[in-house]
Amino acid sequence: MTLPAKYPLPATGATASSPTPRHAGSGTPAAVISIRDLKAHCSSCSMRELCLPFGLNTEDMHQVDALIGSRVKLKKGDALYRAGDAFHSLYAVRLGSLKTTVLAEDGREQVSGYHMLGDIIGLDGIGTDRHGCQAVALEDSEICVLPFERLEDLARAVPQLQHNLHLFLSREISRDHNIMLLLGSMRAEERLAVFLLNLADRYRRRGYSSTEFVLRMTREEIGSHLGLKLETVSRLFSRFHEEGLIQVQGRAVKLLNAVALKELIGQHG
Repeated sequence: MTLPAKYPLPATGATASSPTPRHAGSGTPAAVISIRDLKAHCSSCSMRELCLPFGLNTEDMHQVDALIGSRVKLKKGDALYRAGDAFHSLYAVRLGSLKTTVLAEDGREQVSGYHMLGDIIGLDGIGTDRHGCQAVALEDSEICVLPFERLEDLARAVPQLQHNLHLFLSREISRDHNIMLLLGSMRAEERLAVFLLNLADRYRRRGYSSTEFVLRMTREEIGSHLGLKLETVSRLFSRFHEEGLIQVQGRAVKLLNAVALKELIGQHG
């Protein structure tokens, strides 16, 4: 499991080529915020060191600022895009968190990814021009829309931006490989330990506590992501709690012994 943003042209609404996010269970569009109504840009965003503008100079950063066409506000349960939707943009999570899901052959929905602030999503649509999964807000969230054609054009002119884009693509491939390893060779307790340690590292990189955080996914969603049944996930959380590895209160988790969790998966130090 790995880690993983912000950009597109000043506009008065959503870009014509970008799909309009929908509220769950209805056709009501999610709120779109004009970039002209915003004071925060990539250059002043606290997540810029984790996003595409990382390492850019001031002039290049302003070009990325100009690329942002809109930001979208999602309510919990809103879909940013669905499987089969035409691909036009990448999306940077500015606030909140989302899950991506795919449909298994038997029709079950499987959680394929958990994405928090600073992450870029939508990369699955680059090769086929259509999204292969759906992205749903796990809480109220704000997303920056990055029209891909304009992003590509700017990346050709800004080598550091092109490098960063390639880096995110590489991370996506690495994430897929790690998920295959996770589901194919790890025991149930190892899967949950990796999941918790990965979350801790991602929160640390964002300047938050790496030992105390709130799980935005339900136990059932975590099980879907890890290839485990709900009962197994619940049993493991209880076991880790009883063994003094973690402290659990609802969705709030505190890592009490990260070293022991690492040893559980064969890591040391």
